[in-house]
Amino acid sequence: MNDSRDRFQHVLDRLSTKAVDDYYNPYRLLEWPDSLPDDMWWMSPELTTTHGTAVAAGLSEAQLRALSKYESLNFYSLNVHGIRDLLIEVTRRIHTSGYEEPSRFFHHFIGEENEHMWFFAEFCLRYGGRIYRQQPAGERAAPQRKETESLLVFVRILVFEELVDHFNSLMARDTRLHDTVRAINRIHHQDESRHIAFGRELVGLLFEDVRRTADEGELDAVAAYVRRYMTYSFESLYNPRVYRDAGLDDPLGVRRKLLDSPERAELERSVFHRTRTYLERTGLLR
Repeated sequence: MNDSRDRFQHVLDRLSTKAVDDYYNPYRLLEWPDSLPDDMWWMSPELTTTHGTAVAAGLSEAQLRALSKYESLNFYSLNVHGIRDLLIEVTRRIHTSGYEEPSRFFHHFIGEENEHMWFFAEFCLRYGGRIYRQQPAGERAAPQRKETESLLVFVRILVFEELVDHFNSLMARDTRLHDTVRAINRIHHQDESRHIAFGRELVGLLFEDVRRTADEGELDAVAAYVRRYMTYSFESLYNPRVYRDAGLDDPLGVRRKLLDSPERAELERSVFHRTRTYLERTGLLR
């Protein structure tokens, strides 16, 4: 544990310095055109929920581009809701017992995530006129022990950040996308790379604490909960309101068809490949 704590301290120092060196003012940095072309690709087509499916085969390219607009608005809306939730949890813990060390980096984390929530919301409201509502999470019950509850809070944050960063990193480099779209993805990816590095170190330490005193039943319950949360997070990309707003018939049926498709399974494997590898290596997913 002492070696782990020393490593964590070193990572905190490095990431805090990097956060200061990379600091920017998003309110000045980002440029917002009055409008964006409706017929452009609003997100990389390979990242849309219909890509390669039978549903996409029945749509024209014009329809797929239009659909990408609403898919992108849903993706940025998920960012808004996810960031709000993680800010609540981190703010509850900053400068409290047990979080003396990470609280130094929490200040950077909270400030940067607040700015991320602002520019994702700004994009949705400027170019879509809405922020899609968050879909119900369903059963969220977790083991009740305080140490386990805190572990799962930061696992949820890590899973969310790794999910959105997969999309951000690809769209930041996609020259088919408008400069404004690429810019917000590039900026978010730049900051999220630090947040993910921090999150992995913190989750590793928290899991070590839990594993020392947990029995097999509790560890199984933790793993099952994490799997359920990963599934919920990924399936949030499949929003029937998106398909309705894009003019598709039977949006709930479209969602069901897409969730049952082999393409969904392949996309999920791709999105969570690094996340699963990390969680299996730590022993969280058994």
